Amino acid sequence: MPGQNDHDRALAPRGERNAGTMADYIAERKPAPDLILCSSAARTRATLAPLLARLGGPAPKVEYERILYLCGEEALLDRLRKVPETARTVLLVAHNPDLQQLTLGLAGKGPPEWMADVRTKFPTGALARIELGDAPWSTLTWGMGTLTDLAKPRELGED
Repeated sequence: MPGQNDHDRALAPRGERNAGTMADYIAERKPAPDLILCSSAARTRATLAPLLARLGGPAPKVEYERILYLCGEEALLDRLRKVPETARTVLLVAHNPDLQQLTLGLAGKGPPEWMADVRTKFPTGALARIELGDAPWSTLTWGMGTLTDLAKPRELGED
């Protein structure tokens, strides 16, 4: 809509379809997130909604935060460092290029083809799973993770 603030811009129809596809994919994976950190932007909230509807079991805690809106990878890393130690698995729903840069920075290793894919393009709606081991969230540093999954809506049958 002309003149609309980008933060309040709605998810496009393709984004809605992709959100459902990714929600199905994430809901099938274990473990489910203990905590979901989501940008307060309308698009990220709409992207997350289908997943929340599909998750079984106890609902994870969801925090919608304005600070996650186009804040840069350093701010995303700083936010992850503040995650409570009781949270074992966190889903971060934010924006590009921030997520692409966070993935490249945190994942010090992973399958070379996935690392190359992330460097080339991290499509809207994609999911990168980074295993961080047992280190406390407060000690997160660049390069300490392993990229263990990379899923893109187009490869899952949508786009």
